[in-house]
Amino acid sequence: MSLKLPLSGYRILSAEQYGAGPYGTMFLAQLGAEVIKIEPPGVGDTARAVGPHFLRPGESVYFQTFNLNKRSITLDLTKAEGQQVLHRLAADAHAVVNNLRGDIPDRLGLTYAGLSVSNPAIVCAHLSAYGRDNERARWPGYDYLMQAEAGYLSLTGDPDAEPTRMGLSMVDFITGTIMTIGLLSALIEAKDCGRGRDVDIDLLSAALHQLSYPAMWYMNEGDVTGRTPRSAHPSVTPSQMFRTGDGWMFVMAQLPKFWTILCDRIGRPDLATDPRFATPADRLANRAALTVLLDEIFLARPTRHWLDLLKGHVPVAPVFDVAQAIDNPYLAATRMLGTVAHPDRADLRVLNNPIRLDGQRLPNRAAPLLGADTDQVLREAGYAAEDIAGLRAAGAI
Repeated sequence: MSLKLPLSGYRILSAEQYGAGPYGTMFLAQLGAEVIKIEPPGVGDTARAVGPHFLRPGESVYFQTFNLNKRSITLDLTKAEGQQVLHRLAADAHAVVNNLRGDIPDRLGLTYAGLSVSNPAIVCAHLSAYGRDNERARWPGYDYLMQAEAGYLSLTGDPDAEPTRMGLSMVDFITGTIMTIGLLSALIEAKDCGRGRDVDIDLLSAALHQLSYPAMWYMNEGDVTGRTPRSAHPSVTPSQMFRTGDGWMFVMAQLPKFWTILCDRIGRPDLATDPRFATPADRLANRAALTVLLDEIFLARPTRHWLDLLKGHVPVAPVFDVAQAIDNPYLAATRMLGTVAHPDRADLRVLNNPIRLDGQRLPNRAAPLLGADTDQVLREAGYAAEDIAGLRAAGAI
């Protein structure tokens, strides 16, 4: 029996590109919504050209990362004919999403004020770098810039290292996720009252919100959180990386009980009663000495030995590289990896969505080729073949 998806029947138009917006709308598509990408004719989403790996010229593996389960149409929103098509499609849509520069949505008529004349219930979600209503609205911006300005580079890496960003574009991903929360909330309201609205989220606001407790500590106590050795937690220890006989592992004795269990499991119950390590405050004050002692213990055996000894008793994980992370047999057991059929690769490997419904992973299909669905979407909207040919001749699609 096929899985019933909760967003089936919802239609989302998205003038999206690159990472943050497409990441968020892919969740909607995987949960059953019909997500129609609106892409500029001829060039499409800039992510299609991001190397180094391509399925065909202009169709990157990178693009597949963020656009599973979607449809693609080409539409020039700067042309009058393109605007007419947009309004016709919006009349039967539930939402319109964009992740354009802050000053562009109003110019392209992607706001509630612009589209509500065609559909009063339309929800218009805007994901920009800095927002649409301030002095930075015209500024372009990307994830790494937000990490820099929001203080992330002062929190990542060892204390004596240069300012260091996170290895992934996590600000993009969390902003796309937050956007979908706002959008879904507004869709519930629109379904109840028949009136849509604008929903705004910007990268810098999302990045700052993720500062969480270090921000609260600074705002209320003047405490500036800095970097710690071994990627350690700022206030709890042992909660950090440790050397093993053949690599590294991360141990997180976040709760006092885990410290006692750790000492027992590694055969050193004396450490739990050592005055230097007796309380959380004692352990934090003597973090360096404790690190030396635990390194000496863990270096005696390989990582696998310690994982087998500690797993299920103390929070612990191996420190993997990307290849080891993906080749981990546990991912097969949890069905986190899947394949989709693409015209250029019959078994393109993909990461499955982390959400499960009734225990099942969400279904996937390959991201669309540029404009693959243009004609069909327009026919569904009532355009005749000669109308579509006219739009193509005018350069609108």
